[in-house]
Amino acid sequence: MIPIYCMPGMAANPKIFEYLDFPKPFQIFYLKWFPPKKSESISRYALRMCEHVKHENPILIGVSFGGVLVQEMARHIAVRKVVIVSSIKSNLELPLPMKMAQKTNAHKLLPTQWIKNIDTLTLFAFGKGIKTKLSLYQKYLSERDPDYLNWAIDSLVHWKQTSFHKDILHVHGVKDNVFPIKNLLPHYIPIPGGHAAIITQSKWFNEELPKLLSDFS
Repeated sequence: MIPIYCMPGMAANPKIFEYLDFPKPFQIFYLKWFPPKKSESISRYALRMCEHVKHENPILIGVSFGGVLVQEMARHIAVRKVVIVSSIKSNLELPLPMKMAQKTNAHKLLPTQWIKNIDTLTLFAFGKGIKTKLSLYQKYLSERDPDYLNWAIDSLVHWKQTSFHKDILHVHGVKDNVFPIKNLLPHYIPIPGGHAAIITQSKWFNEELPKLLSDFS
């Protein structure tokens, strides 16, 4: 058995992985967000998340902000492979508004609006084009605690990573408008779809990802 631990994106729950169905010997386990401590660094949070990994040398899959977190987790535990989806490998890949927010802290004004407006939160979590299916995707966005969202956005905007391991497997939708593909550094696999690719392109993940991971079995 090869354990795969899946970490959802900001505000999302493990239901975003409900369409994944990997063949043996892979077995999927799910991680979920828990409340951060006051002023907790993402590194310390990642260390606490590692306590929920019950198998040695797993594969970690992280979506969006979850992709940032699994990279931090890999600093604390031995892993077979890190896979990030619709995410970034370095703070250099952040879109310009997020880079500007590093200095202005304008992002601190956003969470309250998102909590009150599911349309806005869905737009950030899944990107443009997904609002037409809003009724389908509301169930995925259950992590809407104000303190958690404040912490998550601040941790993303101020993520310190400027370099990355080239063996990270980075899968990214070509129409992603949360983390536009034009901002990405080399070493990524472009696939159809946008920021919600883990849901909308599940067929690709079920057919192609196990092949890419077979070298690490």
